Amino acid sequence: MSAATRDELMTVAAARMLSNGCVCFVGIGLPSAACNLARLTHAPDIVLIYESGTIGTKPDVLPLSIGDGELAETASFVIPLPEVFSHYLQAGRVDVGFLGAAQIDRYGNLNSTVIGSYEHPATRLPGAGGAPEIAAHAKQTFVMCKATPRSYVARLDFCTSAGFGNGVGARARSGARGRGPQAVISDFGILRPHPATEELQLTALFEGITSADAQAAVGWALSLADRIDTVAPPTDAEMDALRALNARTREAHRKPVRIPV
Repeated sequence: MSAATRDELMTVAAARMLSNGCVCFVGIGLPSAACNLARLTHAPDIVLIYESGTIGTKPDVLPLSIGDGELAETASFVIPLPEVFSHYLQAGRVDVGFLGAAQIDRYGNLNSTVIGSYEHPATRLPGAGGAPEIAAHAKQTFVMCKATPRSYVARLDFCTSAGFGNGVGARARSGARGRGPQAVISDFGILRPHPATEELQLTALFEGITSADAQAAVGWALSLADRIDTVAPPTDAEMDALRALNARTREAHRKPVRIPV
Protein backbone atom coordinates (compact mmCIF):
# COMPACT_ATOMS: atom_id res chain seq x y z
CA MET A 1 0.00 0.00 0.00
CA SER A 2 1.32 3.45 -0.88
CA ALA A 3 2.23 5.86 1.90
CA ALA A 4 -0.58 7.92 3.38
CA THR A 5 -0.95 11.50 2.19
CA ARG A 6 -1.21 14.41 4.62
CA ASP A 7 -4.98 14.57 4.01
CA GLU A 8 -5.29 10.86 4.77
CA LEU A 9 -3.22 11.21 7.96
CA MET A 10 -5.45 14.07 9.12
CA THR A 11 -8.63 12.19 8.28
CA VAL A 12 -7.61 9.02 10.11
CA ALA A 13 -6.39 10.93 13.18
CA ALA A 14 -9.65 12.88 13.33
CA ALA A 15 -11.82 9.79 12.82
CA ARG A 16 -10.19 8.08 15.79
CA MET A 17 -11.39 10.86 18.10
CA LEU A 18 -15.03 9.95 17.49
CA SER A 19 -16.61 7.35 19.76
CA ASN A 20 -19.28 4.90 18.76
CA GLY A 21 -22.78 6.24 19.35
CA CYS A 22 -21.81 9.90 19.64
CA VAL A 23 -23.94 12.55 17.97
CA CYS A 24 -21.80 14.55 15.56
CA PHE A 25 -22.68 17.75 13.67
CA VAL A 26 -20.64 17.46 10.49
CA GLY A 27 -19.03 20.05 8.23
CA ILE A 28 -18.35 19.43 4.53
CA GLY A 29 -14.85 18.49 3.31
CA LEU A 30 -12.27 16.80 5.52
CA PRO A 31 -14.59 16.78 8.58
CA SER A 32 -17.16 14.84 6.55
CA ALA A 33 -14.51 12.36 5.41
CA ALA A 34 -13.31 11.84 9.00
CA CYS A 35 -16.81 11.31 10.40
CA ASN A 36 -17.78 8.85 7.69
CA LEU A 37 -14.50 6.97 8.05
CA ALA A 38 -15.28 6.57 11.76
CA ARG A 39 -18.75 5.24 10.83
CA LEU A 40 -17.23 2.73 8.40
CA THR A 41 -14.64 1.46 10.89
CA HIS A 42 -14.83 1.64 14.69
CA ALA A 43 -18.00 3.71 15.19
CA PRO A 44 -20.85 2.12 13.18
CA ASP A 45 -23.51 3.62 15.46
CA ILE A 46 -22.32 7.23 15.23
CA VAL A 47 -25.19 9.64 14.54
CA LEU A 48 -24.24 12.09 11.81
CA ILE A 49 -26.16 15.36 11.47
CA TYR A 50 -25.71 17.73 8.54
CA GLU A 51 -26.96 21.30 8.60
CA SER A 52 -29.58 20.65 5.92
CA GLY A 53 -31.63 18.66 8.43
CA THR A 54 -30.50 15.09 7.75
CA ILE A 55 -30.31 13.04 10.94
CA GLY A 56 -28.49 9.71 11.20
CA THR A 57 -27.37 9.83 7.59
CA LYS A 58 -25.16 7.04 6.20
CA PRO A 59 -23.86 8.26 2.83
CA ASP A 60 -22.18 5.73 0.57
CA VAL A 61 -20.17 8.57 -1.01
CA LEU A 62 -19.02 11.89 0.46
CA PRO A 63 -21.50 14.72 -0.16
CA LEU A 64 -20.63 17.70 -2.36
CA SER A 65 -22.55 20.00 0.00
CA ILE A 66 -25.05 19.86 2.83
CA GLY A 67 -27.77 19.84 0.15
CA ASP A 68 -26.48 16.70 -1.58
CA GLY A 69 -29.33 14.25 -2.18
CA GLU A 70 -27.12 11.41 -0.93
CA LEU A 71 -27.59 12.73 2.61
CA ALA A 72 -31.40 12.78 2.48
CA GLU A 73 -31.61 9.42 0.72
CA THR A 74 -29.57 7.66 3.40
CA ALA A 75 -30.83 9.53 6.50
CA SER A 76 -32.92 8.02 9.25
CA PHE A 77 -35.15 11.08 8.91
CA VAL A 78 -35.05 14.66 7.67
CA ILE A 79 -36.28 17.64 9.68
CA PRO A 80 -36.54 21.39 8.99
CA LEU A 81 -33.27 23.28 9.38
CA PRO A 82 -34.49 25.44 12.32
CA GLU A 83 -35.29 22.28 14.28
CA VAL A 84 -31.73 21.00 13.80
CA PHE A 85 -30.52 24.02 15.73
CA SER A 86 -33.30 24.42 18.29
CA HIS A 87 -34.09 20.78 19.14
CA TYR A 88 -30.64 19.22 18.70
CA LEU A 89 -27.80 21.73 18.87
CA GLN A 90 -29.14 24.39 21.25
CA ALA A 91 -30.83 21.72 23.36
CA GLY A 92 -27.42 20.20 24.12
CA ARG A 93 -27.89 16.97 22.17
CA VAL A 94 -24.80 17.32 19.95
CA ASP A 95 -21.69 15.66 21.39
CA VAL A 96 -19.19 16.85 18.77
CA GLY A 97 -19.22 19.67 16.25
CA PHE A 98 -16.71 19.08 13.46
CA LEU A 99 -15.60 22.29 11.75
CA GLY A 100 -13.14 23.61 9.19
CA ALA A 101 -11.97 27.17 8.60
CA ALA A 102 -9.74 29.38 6.46
CA GLN A 103 -8.00 30.86 9.51
CA ILE A 104 -7.51 29.82 13.13
CA ASP A 105 -5.70 31.63 15.93
CA ARG A 106 -3.91 30.44 19.05
CA TYR A 107 -7.16 30.31 21.04
CA GLY A 108 -9.10 28.29 18.49
CA ASN A 109 -11.18 31.19 17.14
CA LEU A 110 -12.12 30.63 13.49
CA ASN A 111 -12.52 32.77 10.38
CA SER A 112 -14.60 31.61 7.43
CA THR A 113 -15.85 35.04 6.35
CA VAL A 114 -13.16 37.23 4.71
CA ILE A 115 -9.43 37.51 4.13
CA GLY A 116 -8.42 41.14 4.51
CA SER A 117 -10.69 43.87 5.82
CA TYR A 118 -14.41 43.18 5.99
CA GLU A 119 -15.23 46.33 4.01
CA HIS A 120 -12.69 45.68 1.25
CA PRO A 121 -11.67 42.00 1.47
CA ALA A 122 -8.95 40.43 -0.62
CA THR A 123 -11.03 37.24 -0.60
CA ARG A 124 -14.64 36.74 0.40
CA LEU A 125 -15.12 33.25 1.89
CA PRO A 126 -18.28 31.10 2.08
CA GLY A 127 -19.28 32.65 5.39
CA ALA A 128 -20.59 31.50 8.73
CA GLY A 129 -23.40 29.08 7.95
CA GLY A 130 -24.14 27.28 11.20
CA ALA A 131 -20.53 27.32 12.42
CA PRO A 132 -20.95 30.05 15.10
CA GLU A 133 -23.86 28.16 16.68
CA ILE A 134 -22.03 24.83 16.48
CA ALA A 135 -18.95 26.38 18.10
CA ALA A 136 -21.09 27.84 20.88
CA HIS A 137 -23.46 24.96 21.65
CA ALA A 138 -21.87 21.60 20.78
CA LYS A 139 -20.51 19.87 23.87
CA GLN A 140 -17.08 20.09 22.23
CA THR A 141 -15.72 20.95 18.81
CA PHE A 142 -12.94 19.49 16.69
CA VAL A 143 -11.36 21.57 13.93
CA MET A 144 -9.60 20.32 10.81
CA CYS A 145 -7.41 22.90 9.09
CA LYS A 146 -4.25 22.55 7.00
CA ALA A 147 -1.39 24.56 8.45
CA THR A 148 0.42 27.49 6.88
CA PRO A 149 1.36 30.83 8.48
CA ARG A 150 -1.52 32.32 6.43
CA SER A 151 -4.10 29.96 7.96
CA TYR A 152 -2.71 29.60 11.51
CA VAL A 153 -2.46 33.30 12.31
CA ALA A 154 -1.58 35.49 15.27
CA ARG A 155 -4.72 37.54 14.62
CA LEU A 156 -7.78 36.66 12.57
CA ASP A 157 -8.88 38.96 9.79
CA PHE A 158 -12.45 38.33 11.02
CA CYS A 159 -13.80 36.20 13.86
CA THR A 160 -16.63 34.05 12.51
CA SER A 161 -16.81 31.40 15.25
CA ALA A 162 -15.52 31.83 18.79
CA GLY A 163 -13.19 29.34 20.39
CA PHE A 164 -11.65 30.57 23.64
CA GLY A 165 -11.74 34.29 22.82
CA ASN A 166 -8.55 35.78 24.22
CA GLY A 167 -8.10 32.90 26.65
CA VAL A 168 -8.11 32.68 30.47
CA GLY A 169 -11.84 32.30 31.03
CA ALA A 170 -13.11 34.42 28.14
CA ARG A 171 -15.26 31.60 26.80
CA ALA A 172 -16.92 30.97 30.16
CA ARG A 173 -17.69 34.67 30.52
CA SER A 174 -19.23 34.76 27.03
CA GLY A 175 -22.01 32.38 28.02
CA ALA A 176 -21.14 29.75 25.40
CA ARG A 177 -22.48 26.39 26.57
CA GLY A 178 -20.00 23.97 25.00
CA ARG A 179 -16.41 23.30 26.05
CA GLY A 180 -15.03 24.78 22.85
CA PRO A 181 -12.32 23.39 20.55
CA GLN A 182 -10.82 20.37 22.27
CA ALA A 183 -8.67 19.29 19.31
CA VAL A 184 -7.29 20.93 16.18
CA ILE A 185 -6.14 18.40 13.59
CA SER A 186 -3.53 19.87 11.26
CA ASP A 187 -1.30 18.29 8.63
CA PHE A 188 1.63 18.30 11.07
CA GLY A 189 -0.16 16.92 14.12
CA ILE A 190 -2.65 17.75 16.83
CA LEU A 191 -3.15 20.84 19.00
CA ARG A 192 -5.18 20.87 22.21
CA PRO A 193 -6.01 23.70 24.62
CA HIS A 194 -3.79 24.20 27.67
CA PRO A 195 -5.96 23.48 30.74
CA ALA A 196 -5.02 26.77 32.44
CA THR A 197 -4.43 29.32 29.66
CA GLU A 198 -6.73 27.76 27.00
CA GLU A 199 -4.07 28.53 24.39
CA LEU A 200 -3.62 25.78 21.82
CA GLN A 201 -0.50 23.72 22.39
CA LEU A 202 1.18 21.03 20.35
CA THR A 203 0.41 17.62 21.85
CA ALA A 204 1.12 15.16 19.01
CA LEU A 205 3.03 14.97 15.74
CA PHE A 206 2.73 12.71 12.73
CA GLU A 207 5.69 10.42 12.11
CA GLY A 208 8.67 12.14 10.50
CA ILE A 209 7.53 15.65 11.47
CA THR A 210 9.33 17.70 14.12
CA SER A 211 8.19 20.46 16.45
CA ALA A 212 10.34 22.83 14.36
CA ASP A 213 8.31 21.83 11.28
CA ALA A 214 5.14 22.58 13.22
CA GLN A 215 6.43 25.96 14.35
CA ALA A 216 7.33 26.89 10.77
CA ALA A 217 3.71 26.26 9.73
CA VAL A 218 2.19 28.45 12.45
CA GLY A 219 2.11 32.24 12.61
CA TRP A 220 2.63 32.55 16.35
CA ALA A 221 5.12 31.23 18.93
CA LEU A 222 3.75 27.71 19.27
CA SER A 223 3.35 26.40 22.80
CA LEU A 224 4.58 22.84 23.34
CA ALA A 225 2.99 20.38 25.74
CA ASP A 226 5.18 18.76 28.37
CA ARG A 227 4.81 15.52 26.46
CA ILE A 228 4.45 15.38 22.68
CA ASP A 229 3.20 12.05 21.38
CA THR A 230 3.61 10.51 17.95
CA VAL A 231 0.33 9.82 16.17
CA ALA A 232 0.08 6.11 15.41
CA PRO A 233 0.19 5.53 11.64
CA PRO A 234 -3.01 4.47 9.87
CA THR A 235 -3.78 0.78 9.89
CA ASP A 236 -4.37 -1.15 6.69
CA ALA A 237 -8.06 -1.42 7.58
CA GLU A 238 -8.37 2.35 8.04
CA MET A 239 -6.57 3.09 4.78
CA ASP A 240 -8.61 0.50 2.85
CA ALA A 241 -11.88 1.98 4.14
CA LEU A 242 -10.83 5.58 3.46
CA ARG A 243 -9.48 4.94 -0.04
CA ALA A 244 -12.54 2.90 -0.98
CA LEU A 245 -14.77 5.75 0.24
CA ASN A 246 -12.79 8.30 -1.77
CA ALA A 247 -12.82 6.07 -4.86
CA ARG A 248 -16.62 5.66 -4.68
CA THR A 249 -16.94 9.41 -4.25
CA ARG A 250 -14.78 10.21 -7.28
CA GLU A 251 -16.73 7.75 -9.42
CA ALA A 252 -20.10 9.12 -8.29
CA HIS A 253 -19.07 12.72 -8.87
CA ARG A 254 -17.87 11.95 -12.41
CA LYS A 255 -21.37 10.95 -13.46
CA PRO A 256 -23.43 13.65 -15.18
CA VAL A 257 -26.25 15.20 -13.21
CA ARG A 258 -29.59 14.80 -14.97
CA ILE A 259 -32.31 17.21 -13.91
CA PRO A 260 -35.88 16.20 -14.81
CA VAL A 261 -37.58 18.76 -17.02
